[in-house]
Amino acid sequence: MDSGPFPVPIRAGSASPDALLIRRTLAEVAPIADQVTSYFYAMLFVRHPDLRALFPAAMDVQRDRLFSALLRAAELFDDTEALAAQLQSLGRGHRKYGAAAAHYPAVGECLIGALSRHASATWDARAEAAWVRAYTTISQIMIDAAAADELRAPAWWQAEIVAHERRTPDVAVVTVRPDQPYPFLAGQYTSLETPWWPRIWRHYSFASAPRSDGLLTFHVKAVPTGWVSTALVHRARRGDVVRLGPPEGSMTVDHTTDSGLLCLGGGTGIAPIKALVEDVAEHGARRTVEVFYGARTGGDLYDIETMLRLQQAHPWLSVRAVVDQQTRLQLPDAIREHGPWNGYDAYLSGPPGMIRSGVDALRYVGIPSERIRHDSVEDLIAAWE
Repeated sequence: MDSGPFPVPIRAGSASPDALLIRRTLAEVAPIADQVTSYFYAMLFVRHPDLRALFPAAMDVQRDRLFSALLRAAELFDDTEALAAQLQSLGRGHRKYGAAAAHYPAVGECLIGALSRHASATWDARAEAAWVRAYTTISQIMIDAAAADELRAPAWWQAEIVAHERRTPDVAVVTVRPDQPYPFLAGQYTSLETPWWPRIWRHYSFASAPRSDGLLTFHVKAVPTGWVSTALVHRARRGDVVRLGPPEGSMTVDHTTDSGLLCLGGGTGIAPIKALVEDVAEHGARRTVEVFYGARTGGDLYDIETMLRLQQAHPWLSVRAVVDQQTRLQLPDAIREHGPWNGYDAYLSGPPGMIRSGVDALRYVGIPSERIRHDSVEDLIAAWE
């Protein structure tokens, strides 16, 4: 993560008394984030050992995420709309871990305990009351969202691998058949768990628009520390069964406009870009779509033939390959050589660093922030681990 698990952004405008107290606590514990997190989980597992089963056996990667998500939510306490959007998604997503309404009080108890121990300079009765109120609000939104989601969708889907194609030594295209209908939108992603690493979930984007046969395809790149990605690329075979969480993400096409689409896909980030192109084609709209497909080497353009076939089939689509070692340009820089991009909606998918530099480049060429779409950087970090 960019700034540790306790980001404390400073926003303009007035804040409620509770929000001010919460931010003071966050500012104090930010430099010792790891200590607070470790204490939180130690307290949780000692006082409530039954909850240990909800977490992966090896917690070196996922250890901080629940705690940091709660703290980010507390920091958004005054932003009702943003708070609800984040927490409803978390509440729905936590169903796949087996989280239940009865577990939330235990988490809150240990959250308060960890903060009170490590925020000695700012912690008092008023701060504790503010955090209790904040956590009560946070947990209730998540509980309500999970309860509503339970009425319309399973906590997870079983999915059998029906095709496994190695495109490069480290990239595989994996196609699965869910055990029941799986509704999603082009540009979204899901979380995936393999049988080899129980309770460890990683995010992967759908590599196509919804298909009539119900199959789902993912592009997976194995990375040295990626347990799930390595298993999916090097160990998974046809017939293996994985689990899928609910669809997430808002990097979807707005079909109520005819704006052009400027799409930047780096590495396996080309997967959701391909899905967006298919989505535009299926809606029959002749809107301009410009795709920049970036890779370090020519050999890393593992899906270029597919993208070029789409370009040949659709005259409104343009595909440009940007290879670092050949052009001496990185993907975000390449868009400055083309354009203008007035009137385009921008979509970015790829490694977190590319997203950050890409957003900066798009703003530089005049695309306003509200027309730049990408998945959250934290989810991207999880996906590329």
